[in-house]
Amino acid sequence: MATTASTAAHMSLASVTLEVADLEAARLFYSAFGVDSFLRLRASETHSTGFRGFTLALTVPGPATVDGFVGAAVDAGATVLKPAKKSMWGYSGVVQAPDGTIWKIATSAKKDTGPDTREIDEIVLLLGVEDVKATKELYADRGLAVAKSFGGKYVQFAPGQNSPVTLALYKRRALAKDLGVPVDGTGSHRIVLGTTTDTFTDPDGFAWEATA
Repeated sequence: MATTASTAAHMSLASVTLEVADLEAARLFYSAFGVDSFLRLRASETHSTGFRGFTLALTVPGPATVDGFVGAAVDAGATVLKPAKKSMWGYSGVVQAPDGTIWKIATSAKKDTGPDTREIDEIVLLLGVEDVKATKELYADRGLAVAKSFGGKYVQFAPGQNSPVTLALYKRRALAKDLGVPVDGTGSHRIVLGTTTDTFTDPDGFAWEATA
């Protein structure tokens, strides 16, 4: 569904809202984890089981900072899905917050060249979708500018002016494998994306909500 040129030109990811069962507990966790300024939280009892189809990924300066964020998350109640370790691409770990949201913390650096800085270079919201090309076209038609595209495997959109979070698309099955979780999941994604234009839901069930 395309929008008018004037509407499309201004659409961007304005905010990311996580729907959580215990609002106060989630606030405490994300404050301790160190990412509370990047998110909105909303109380919700919406049914959700298994993989929710997305992850939030922190890109940080080095391995010590990866370990620092993983440690802070675990100390605040998170579960380790993948211990932090070296890979072909760098150094990363995966944790699951008490509310069920999966977080990946990664750096392209393989060697520790400095201390834990607690700095975040980038936050990427990765949506796991069935058809990357079709969803890319849908979002591009609505005005999101494509920054990187690797066929039907991965797409990253240009960040919006007002959002600290960058949006990307990945194959759902590949994303689950990367995070170390089963691909199956039902019910709500438990995430709402704020948009500068109109409210809609994409083919994979991700809800976009117009923000004031």
